[in-house]
Amino acid sequence: MTIDLRGLVPAPVTPFNRDGSVDVDAIHRLGGWLASVDGVKGLVVLGHAGEGTFLTQDEQALVIREFKNAVNGEIPIIAGITGEGNTVAALEAKRAVDAGAAAGLVYPSHGWLRFGYQQGAPQTRYKEIYETSGLPLILFQYPDATKATYDLETQLEIAGMEGVFATKNGVRNMKRWDTEIPVLRATYPDLQILTCHDEYLLHTMFDVDGALVGYGGLAPEPLVELIAAGKAKDYAAARAIHDRLLPVTKNVYHRGSHMEGTVALKEGLVARGILEHATVRPPLLPLAPGAGDEIALALRSANLGNVTVPA
Repeated sequence: MTIDLRGLVPAPVTPFNRDGSVDVDAIHRLGGWLASVDGVKGLVVLGHAGEGTFLTQDEQALVIREFKNAVNGEIPIIAGITGEGNTVAALEAKRAVDAGAAAGLVYPSHGWLRFGYQQGAPQTRYKEIYETSGLPLILFQYPDATKATYDLETQLEIAGMEGVFATKNGVRNMKRWDTEIPVLRATYPDLQILTCHDEYLLHTMFDVDGALVGYGGLAPEPLVELIAAGKAKDYAAARAIHDRLLPVTKNVYHRGSHMEGTVALKEGLVARGILEHATVRPPLLPLAPGAGDEIALALRSANLGNVTVPA
């Protein structure tokens, strides 16, 4: 299967019922709506925005399966692969294949965030996951502020491995972005490069094939336009979209913790008529009283109103 993610790839939230169980009906509304937006090329489920690590193995399979049903197979469902050890992650990827995932987004081993990684270790992770599951893989570049961010040599070696076809880059260090993206592009012209800088997309939009972002699960329409403006090198158009979205960006992502973004996305989807409530799983907490109203006001100011869910 050739997977083309050159466009918008939303990473949607996982809707829950008020009792905390997975809300399958809401998955169908959310997935059906996102798949109906022209320019959406796939969905990444079980990521940070999707609270993937807060779900049981059975629930993870359910989420993959129901998002796949929601999009009627029209776009690929990509699963976040987050297990700590190589074999644990490889078995997680195999379960994702069984549930219907078409590709996997490989997170760094969690301990590397604090302690860093041994040279060569990330490559073994991608190798075992691919050899065990056969799942096409996306290289995930973490922020420079963490110790799980890969140096350029490591990125190049992973990008050249069998099964790796794209990279989601959220380095959040513009010196590294400007230095490393051109090298990746020149070395692997077929590697699909996707930005995930939700909170300042404008600055990376002119160098990429698309965007893999949680933001795309709330505001796919303008983000598709933003990607098109970036590819056309039309700064004025891109700047206008960025400025129109800025109140939404501030209310969703310019918060004390990036984790609040997941809750804010759910509040926004309530305002857009997709979700009935913004229930999250602990340790995520609801936003402060009034935040939902502020997010709804920001969405209206960006001309992002209620959406029509395909039947």
